[in-house]
Amino acid sequence: MDFQSVVFYFFSTVMVLAALRVITARNPVHAALFLVLVFFSAGGIWMLLRAEFLAIALVMVYVGAVMVLFLFVVMMLDINLERVRQGFWSYLPIGAVVGLLMIAEMAIVLGGSYFGLDGMPAPSEPEPGYSNTKELGRLLYTEYVYPFELASIVLLVAMIAAVALTLRKRKDVKKVDPAAQVAVKRDDRVRIVSMRAEKD
Repeated sequence: MDFQSVVFYFFSTVMVLAALRVITARNPVHAALFLVLVFFSAGGIWMLLRAEFLAIALVMVYVGAVMVLFLFVVMMLDINLERVRQGFWSYLPIGAVVGLLMIAEMAIVLGGSYFGLDGMPAPSEPEPGYSNTKELGRLLYTEYVYPFELASIVLLVAMIAAVALTLRKRKDVKKVDPAAQVAVKRDDRVRIVSMRAEKD
């Protein structure tokens, strides 16, 4: 086994274990931090696949921006953990089916020699002036432009939903209406009282 295979198996093992901790951690902040570790491991695997731009974009965008947003949202929503975990076991059958499918897929990929996958042609070496960033941009804006636009609409809907969740009306939150502040008059807030001077 060469060094590249050892690194791949190391990153894959760390990513799978961290992904399991994302869904089993009791604290949502800990789950978000384990998700950061998943993104780092996925970026390392993409570096092995010579997709440097995707690896750097994953670390910069998701770890640097999206995960910070996740942490802020988790802390702002004031999630009741006991109430969330009440229906945890009801999702076990669906989660087990999905997990078994993922295990089967990984077994096919890792045991490719038993399924005759060794006969598949290996990817050719890139040319000296090849740029995977340029190739990615060409594919995104030509062949996959409609899925790319659909993904942007989904992200826009998710952003609007996050804003709607944080701006919902809650009884335990003190807030001020800016329109009421601007429309206030002096007589409503200030009362001048005439008092006689007092001497000791």
